[in-house]
Amino acid sequence: MEYRNLGRSGLKVSAIGLGTHYFGWLHDEPASRAVLDHALDLGITFIDTADVYDMGRCEEFVGRAIKGKRHDLVIATKFGWPMGGGPSGAPVDPRPNARGGSRHNVIRAVEASLKRLGTDYIDLYQIHFPDPSTPVEETMRAFDDLIRAGKIRYTGCSNYAAWQVSEAMWTARHHNLNAFATSQPLYNLLQRGIENDHLPVCDAHGVGIIPWGPLAGGFLTGKYRRGESYPADSLLATKPMAYFQITTDENWTKLERFQAFAQARGHTVGELAVAWLLAQSRVSSVIAGASRPSQLDGNIVAADWKLDAADLVEIDRICAGDAEGGPRFSLR
Repeated sequence: MEYRNLGRSGLKVSAIGLGTHYFGWLHDEPASRAVLDHALDLGITFIDTADVYDMGRCEEFVGRAIKGKRHDLVIATKFGWPMGGGPSGAPVDPRPNARGGSRHNVIRAVEASLKRLGTDYIDLYQIHFPDPSTPVEETMRAFDDLIRAGKIRYTGCSNYAAWQVSEAMWTARHHNLNAFATSQPLYNLLQRGIENDHLPVCDAHGVGIIPWGPLAGGFLTGKYRRGESYPADSLLATKPMAYFQITTDENWTKLERFQAFAQARGHTVGELAVAWLLAQSRVSSVIAGASRPSQLDGNIVAADWKLDAADLVEIDRICAGDAEGGPRFSLR
């Protein structure tokens, strides 16, 4: 297993991480435990979760599974989104202060996550979505206080626009506060919009990228077929809005070209998707969920596949939709 720095920090994380979004909502505790145990056997040390995943049950699953192994792992979780809704079907928490990036909610949420995870510190604490109603300085000061108190060690953001990352980093620098180590945006072979502004901002500030949706809801694994219904328990069936731009005729054609590219080199298209992300220098770790332990094995194979310059140019041509298109902006 390759280990990389978390952004510009000195903390090392496995290049392949485990996303736990499936835990609770789609898989019970024994199935989730089997996936996590296999991940640890493979050398995966970076585990990413969130308080909102299945109303906190996901954090509880992770907490019980890592007992006795905690100090060998890097645990990341997220907060800020109100509890409820989604696949759980539970009503959304109506309390106005049980959401967002206010000092009140940062402290309330971290205490709840620490309890569910059964730990006294969180390695990477991330705000799940930007909160336009709270001054960014308030959020950054609350984070800084929690770091100084030893309850969290590093901080990050998720789903932030480039200008919001820049504002947060400038605020931290101006007020001598601990700054974000990471940003977690949507990023994969078919959804590369962050290359226009988000990646350059993160590169300038030394912020590591942890892509969410690296397999585009499973589309980039090749398990879906053009013109056929999606499996009932798949992300494209249960959370279609997250990937509503994926299943276009153009992307089906690109997928077929990606599949041919990977097969010619003895790999699957899912392995290509992960290997390509790992070829981007600002990426700290690729976190992909798994519905069964064996799915993690392909991610490990992908981590060992080092794409060369010619490969990356050809991939850019496929992404551009023709054989002549040049590479997009990319930091490698």
